[in-house]
Amino acid sequence: MSGRPAPHPVLPPALRVPLALTAVLAALVVLVLGVRYSGDGEPGTVDTTVSDAVYGVDGPWRHVALAVDFLGEPAGSVLLVTAVLAGCLLLRAPRAAVLVVACLALTVGTATLLKPLVGRTIHGDGNLSYPSGHTAFATALALAVALLVTGRTGLGRTAGTLCVLGAGPAAGAAMGWAQVALGAHYPTDVLGGCCTALAVVPPTAWLIDRTAGRAAHRDTGDRSTGGGTGPDTGAAADRDTGGTAGHGADRTAEAGRP
Repeated sequence: MSGRPAPHPVLPPALRVPLALTAVLAALVVLVLGVRYSGDGEPGTVDTTVSDAVYGVDGPWRHVALAVDFLGEPAGSVLLVTAVLAGCLLLRAPRAAVLVVACLALTVGTATLLKPLVGRTIHGDGNLSYPSGHTAFATALALAVALLVTGRTGLGRTAGTLCVLGAGPAAGAAMGWAQVALGAHYPTDVLGGCCTALAVVPPTAWLIDRTAGRAAHRDTGDRSTGGGTGPDTGAAADRDTGGTAGHGADRTAEAGRP
């Protein structure tokens, strides 16, 4: 045995059921909104109502929106992800680092693939908007970090679920506000991006744990097989012991002869 503690699962067992249900509901929202706004280039009723209240911020709030938006751009996202990965490695949580990379790649990749499939545009035919990739990225990263915190602190089902489902949508809401305020997305694009992350991250975390668990089980089995005594070794030992005993008996018999 190595004596090393078992790594923390990236999806705590207590959270599997609530996050699985969340992922299913989020996938349904992405599907319904995608069908509803397929090929559309105009805001819906909800989009208009929300955009009228948020769009066109001025002064300091515009600078805040630009700063938040920067975190979803290539340069800003690289800096943000690098900082999170460094934290995972400092905490000696390589599985969490894998979760961050996998979740972001799959979430952003899914959002990118959905855009041409849905075909919704904003500010012209060339600007595909559904779902919001910036919002999907921010939500996925926050979900991954929240899962790490939940696993490390040992939060129970209720507290852990509130932590994860509070952090993810909160980060998505912040990024979504910036996207709507700057006129880059409709509010329903933002909702679709957030739900894309909620649909992708839980099954990705479960798959990472399952894959890592199988690999650890195989390694343990290999070490047990390699460290044990095989039948050939045991038979050879018996032969050696038997031979030594036989020679000893012969010598004793010879010594007892007149």
